[in-house]
Amino acid sequence: MKMHWLYLLLTFLLVTHVPLSKAEIIDSSVAVVNEDVITRSDVNKLGEAIFQKITKEVPPEQREEVLNQARQKIITQLIENKLLTQQAVALNISVADAEVDRALEQVLQRNDFSNEEFREELKKMGLTKAQYRETLREQILRSKLINYEVRSKVVIPDEEIQRYFEQQYSNQARTEGYYLLQLGVSWADPAKSAGLPAAKKDARKQVEAAYELANKGQDFKKLVRQYSNLPSAADDGDLGLFKKDEMAAYMRDAVTALQPGEISPIIERPDSYMFFLLLSKGQEEENKERVLDENLKEEIRNKLYKQEAEERYKKWLKKIRSEAYIKILSSPEKIQ
Repeated sequence: MKMHWLYLLLTFLLVTHVPLSKAEIIDSSVAVVNEDVITRSDVNKLGEAIFQKITKEVPPEQREEVLNQARQKIITQLIENKLLTQQAVALNISVADAEVDRALEQVLQRNDFSNEEFREELKKMGLTKAQYRETLREQILRSKLINYEVRSKVVIPDEEIQRYFEQQYSNQARTEGYYLLQLGVSWADPAKSAGLPAAKKDARKQVEAAYELANKGQDFKKLVRQYSNLPSAADDGDLGLFKKDEMAAYMRDAVTALQPGEISPIIERPDSYMFFLLLSKGQEEENKERVLDENLKEEIRNKLYKQEAEERYKKWLKKIRSEAYIKILSSPEKIQ
C-alpha cells in the first residue's frame, strides 16, 4: 500500500510549468493552454502505469483504440491542471514551505514510512525529495484554489434540507433498506503488480489499521479518505441504500445482522479487503415516520453540499476553459 499512496497522489497532481518555445512545439508539444504547453513526456509520464496495464490486458485488435482513449483522457486532465495552476497564479494564491512540510509529514505518517524508506520509494519512481515536495505544493495550491472559487460559496440552508427530507425520507421508511458506508483496500494496482503477495499483505495491514480506528469511533469518512482505494472512496465510502435482495451475498452476510452505527467484520474479496458501516436500517422503522434528527440532518447536508459543490465546479471549470486559449497540436494516436 505504500507504493499505492504515492502513485494515487502523483496521478492527480499538477504538471510542472514548461516555458513555451518554438523547438518544443515542433518536437514534443501536444497542446497549448494559454502560454503553457503540455508535452508528449507529460502525457507519457502521467499515463505510464495505465498504458502498461492496457498493453498487457487488452486484446491486440482493441489495444490501439483503448490506448488512444486513455491518452485523450490524460490530455484533458492535464489541460484542466494547467488552467487551475494559471488561475491560482492570477489570484495570488500561494503555498508556504510550512504547509508543504505538514503535507509531507502526513504522507510519511499515513504510510508508516521512515525517511530512508521514503527515499527508496521515490528512487523507484525516478523522483527526488525536492521534486516530490513540488508536487505536494501544487496539490495544495489546487485545493486552495477550489476552496476559494467553489467550496466556500456553497451554502445549504435548513429549508433545503427539510425539503429533501420530506421528498426522499419521510414516506420511505419501509423501502429504505440498508444505508452503508464502505472502506476497503485493493491490492490490484498496476504500481504493485510485480509483487502481488507483498501488496496483499500490505493491504491487510492498512485495512486492519483503519478498522481499529473506526471501532475506536474515529470519523469513518475521514478514514475512507485516508485509507480506502476502492471506487467508493470518491464518495467518501457512501454506497447509499440497498434492499436486502439487492446485495451481493458477501455484503448481505456482513451487514444484515448489524444495528445502525455498527461496523461489519473485515471481508476478504479476490482483490481487496473491506468492511462496512451501517448508518441506518429501514426495517427497524417499519410503520413509523422517520424523524429528521441531527445525525440525519448532517447526512443530508453533506450529500447536498457535495452535489452542489460538484455542479459549481463543473460550471466554473467550463467558464475558465471557454475564456482560455486551448489548442490541441497532436492527436492521441500520434503520442507514443
